[in-house]
Amino acid sequence: MTRQTTAVPRGGTFLRTAAVLQTLALFFQASTAGMLLTSSHAYMLHDYGSKVMYAAAMLYVLATVLAWHPGGGSPRPVLYSGGFLLLASAQVVLGIAHVASLHVPLGVVMFALSTLALVRSLSPRSLPRPAAGS
Repeated sequence: MTRQTTAVPRGGTFLRTAAVLQTLALFFQASTAGMLLTSSHAYMLHDYGSKVMYAAAMLYVLATVLAWHPGGGSPRPVLYSGGFLLLASAQVVLGIAHVASLHVPLGVVMFALSTLALVRSLSPRSLPRPAAGS
């Protein structure tokens, strides 16, 4: 009698947590960006939030590497998270340079990409089907 086991992806909880943190940090940044129009304290919040967002992007890269390396699966999520970190770097540079015409749309794109990564990390994986005749 053959016993069918399903492999639980290692680092799945850490990956989900990193994706949630990254998405929440980007949502906070969007909220404080809107507050910049009405509050004098919003700049400080947006500045601190940018540091948290960048750290969350680095944490997400680490999470994808740790989830990928032990299983030897596809490196595609690592490439996506690395690309996202490059976008975060561009976002920081554009923000420091006060180029709002590119900073704001890039922030929207980053929030959408992070939300997609979050949904992907939360979606159930398709389970392997048992072999015929078992």
